[in-house]
Amino acid sequence: MCGFAPQYLKRPIETLHTGSIGTQNVIELALKKGARLVHASTSEVYGDPLIHPQSEEYWGNVNPIGPRSVYDESKRYAEALIAAHVRAHGLDGGIVRIFNTYGPRLQPGDGRVVSNFVWQALSNAPLTIYGDGAQTRSFCYVDDMTRGILDFARLSGELGPVNLGNQEEVTIAELATLICDITGVGTSEVYRPLPIDDPTQRCPELSRARELLNWNPEIGLREGLGRTVDWFQLSLGIAK
Repeated sequence: MCGFAPQYLKRPIETLHTGSIGTQNVIELALKKGARLVHASTSEVYGDPLIHPQSEEYWGNVNPIGPRSVYDESKRYAEALIAAHVRAHGLDGGIVRIFNTYGPRLQPGDGRVVSNFVWQALSNAPLTIYGDGAQTRSFCYVDDMTRGILDFARLSGELGPVNLGNQEEVTIAELATLICDITGVGTSEVYRPLPIDDPTQRCPELSRARELLNWNPEIGLREGLGRTVDWFQLSLGIAK
């Protein structure tokens, strides 16, 4: 329910209200209807992690007053609120922690790294890298993520949390090179300062997803990026 960067940086108060008031409203509706509620949480609850990869038992390393905290803490609060209603009111609630999803229908240049890089490459513009590009992320294709969420939604009575993501970890610099290779565009890079509290590493530990859901991601990064680039070219009318 909360926006992604840079949207939450532009609307910090609304982001906090969405995680608190918005989550409470959805909880009340789920209780009224007797519905299962699955909260789409995020790997951001782990902050800039001190352990790697991140398992669900890890409580995180979050700066509670930094500019990024409005998103991190709104998601952490929403998790706590759902868990409290499960214990106090019998809510059939569950929590999935989503790691860096990408795929077709990303908004071009929306501030997330995959959409930014693809849009910039197809526009023959330099790719913007924040920091030195050595920070890592693990990207999960949207079809795999959707399948995992739906599988978890069917587990009535299971709170979780459950990590959902892909363990194919790459540096941001490697991602830039891969996207340039897939698009066939030889672009340059421009470097900007790393945002405050930007994580240096991000990769999910997936044992719980495998045990509870028999779930594993199936689409590798190169294949998923290829599908994403194809969609961008089609939707933007760019010849291959």
